Amino acid sequence: MNARTETELLLPPAHLSNTHLDALEEETIFILREVAAAFERPTLLFSGGKDSLVLLKCAEKAFGVGRIPYPLLMIDTGHNFPEVTAYRDQRAKELGAELIVRSVEDSMKRGTVRLAHPGESRNAHQSVTLLEAIEEFRFDALIGGARRDEEKARAKERIFSHRDSFGQWQPKDQRPELWTLFNTRLAPGEHFRVFPISNWTELDVWQYIAREEVGLPSIYYTHKREVVERRGLLVPVTELTPPRDGETVQVRDVRFRTVGDITTTCPVESLAADASDVVLETLSVDVSERGATRMDDMTSEASMEKRKKDGYF
Repeated sequence: MNARTETELLLPPAHLSNTHLDALEEETIFILREVAAAFERPTLLFSGGKDSLVLLKCAEKAFGVGRIPYPLLMIDTGHNFPEVTAYRDQRAKELGAELIVRSVEDSMKRGTVRLAHPGESRNAHQSVTLLEAIEEFRFDALIGGARRDEEKARAKERIFSHRDSFGQWQPKDQRPELWTLFNTRLAPGEHFRVFPISNWTELDVWQYIAREEVGLPSIYYTHKREVVERRGLLVPVTELTPPRDGETVQVRDVRFRTVGDITTTCPVESLAADASDVVLETLSVDVSERGATRMDDMTSEASMEKRKKDGYF
């Protein structure tokens, strides 16, 4: 018996898998429609990454092509993978959706973001630009593709996550969510972050991508890339992340499990060429995608919980 066959034996029967995905999809569509009904100025955070593309697929099913009732919002660090931003623009155009892009670089020009040094990651500074966009467009609900299995702080968050007038998240002040009843009352200046795929796992996402044939940027699948090994990670070699003294540049077969700012996101070694291959790989991983691929999540100073309290996604 070969290794692939042994792994396939771990998969649930197709009808059980589809029933599970159907339930997740139904819940997500319900939440997307609830947001449209409950809020005046919602937006859907759309990076072009796999989770936001799954969310957009569900929005397409909820409302139809060309009928998504809220704009898409991207907070651009200026250091994103070009394959991802190109696919972001392509997908928004295909769906006839309004795409709003706000840039950390513009916040830097205004002086609201100041880097400690030119090489500092801009990832955490997205919070400032996001809050500026919320104020500019008076958004009262921001729909995001975060999932509880990604990181411990995300696991604490409600589906409808209340944010105060400073855009801050207070874990102790979150509202109960019983029987899929959501308290959406807001005081002036407050807003909600809404996470319709909170209950999905990385495996669910990839099974759904495979079933629905959701298109993704090419870097989610195997490709050859120059990398260096650093602190147990494969750091991509780019102008923003050059090799350090003593590091050896290697060409490896890799793919990205999650995609973010170039300065913080690392690929993993992989030969998975399509979504079905990734499903099989995902069955055997024992480290979350952020824990395995994000340089900025490896220090307590950059903890997700602190960022979220400061207004991060």
